Amino acid sequence: MDFKGHFQTSEGPCHPLTVLDDHSRFNLGIRACAEQRHRTVQVQLIEIFKRYGLPIRINTDNGAPWGAARQPGQLTELAIWLVRLGIRLSFSRPYHPQTNGKDERFHRSLKAELLNGRSFHSLGQAQEAFDRWRHIYNHERPHEALQMETPTTRYRASPRCYPEFLPTIEYGPNDTVVMVKSLGLIRFKGRSYKLSNPLRGQPVAIRPGTGADGLFDVFFIHHKLMQIDLREPAADA
Repeated sequence: MDFKGHFQTSEGPCHPLTVLDDHSRFNLGIRACAEQRHRTVQVQLIEIFKRYGLPIRINTDNGAPWGAARQPGQLTELAIWLVRLGIRLSFSRPYHPQTNGKDERFHRSLKAELLNGRSFHSLGQAQEAFDRWRHIYNHERPHEALQMETPTTRYRASPRCYPEFLPTIEYGPNDTVVMVKSLGLIRFKGRSYKLSNPLRGQPVAIRPGTGADGLFDVFFIHHKLMQIDLREPAADA
């Protein structure tokens, strides 16, 4: 998932949001967005998830709204919502767009075959053009990486349905569960640790890590946030 570089319409900027299936290159959506805020992305993803089901994993870069560019790996509001849906997250290496190479290649095709030399009056007009090109891309245009098959011949929708309500957060009986306080802080064994600010008010689990004594892993549902090493001197001592 990524945003294609924005362009101007007569009524303002258009930020194309693209979601691509990793296996088949099937495009699940090209959405003409007025901005890149997490609420806008969430609304678009809800429609996509309702139609195609929930993916096992989503890979993005470290930029907003899905990543924290200044603190790679920290969860944003959008990332927290995706984790609560049971979706695993992976992030491209900072300043290394090749990690999301299939989506980058898709963007080049979108630019070359649709956007170059075109202008649009509005987001609605751009969306109509996106929808027409998306049908050609998925159903008519042969793909070299698929042995000249079309993406739709390889794609299967997910059997995991989008839930109307977020699942309850539950942890194991042997987990130490703590609430994230203001400023994204937690306390464990007399020490403070910084998580991400959007996690405030959410429960996280602390469980013994593998390896040496004194190592503990911190999880938000299935997503590992950090490792605590009690062998190190306390930063707030």
